[in-house]
Amino acid sequence: METSFPGRWIGGVTLVLGPVVLCAGYLLRHLSSTTTLTSQQQAWAEAQPFAAYGQLLAYASQPALLTLAYAVFALGVVLLFPAFIALAQRVGGGLACWGAALLVAGLFARLYFAGADQTAFQLTEVLGLDQATNAIMKEYVDITYGPWRVPVWASVGQYAGSLLLAIAAWRSGVLGTARAVMLLLAGGTWMGVLKAASVPDVLVTVLLCVALVPLGTQVLRGRPPAPTGRPQVLSW
Repeated sequence: METSFPGRWIGGVTLVLGPVVLCAGYLLRHLSSTTTLTSQQQAWAEAQPFAAYGQLLAYASQPALLTLAYAVFALGVVLLFPAFIALAQRVGGGLACWGAALLVAGLFARLYFAGADQTAFQLTEVLGLDQATNAIMKEYVDITYGPWRVPVWASVGQYAGSLLLAIAAWRSGVLGTARAVMLLLAGGTWMGVLKAASVPDVLVTVLLCVALVPLGTQVLRGRPPAPTGRPQVLSW
């Protein structure tokens, strides 16, 4: 008997672990910046036009901690790929397929940005913090946009895709109003190279966990029930 990707186990596990690991990545990225830098360094970083200055400074101070934070974040992005596909299959219909496809494009953009982050961090090891920062910030726009601006255009998929998938999930009854809004809010987090995570980023990703983890546990228990149709305006 053929099973479509991602299947029960991969879909269920990633629906549970994907948002949780991504949330842990946001939390680690936030804590690694706030705990690594002194108050004077934080004030200097906040005065800069881009968060990249502070992230590079934090990496130079605690490379192992920043590497852990960025690695956990990237792992969460990878796990969300089959999770979003599983959600779209559960919802069904063209709108959900388009939403998932755009969200996956956004995840690919995040992985491009993760590669740029790692390259920037390694340059500080080779060139030193000051020289690496000057070189990176001189080319920051081109690095962030990527070749032919493909990554930056793909990143738009996160915002459009979360909207389409949230609407489709609500219309089908897979997610009630509250959890559909949670999915939509989680799709509004930042994209780009060497970005700093904030408390709101962590909180909206907690909401993503609330929206997707229960669905993942249902999938792991067995074949979930068919969508029930559009729920009431105020629903879970």
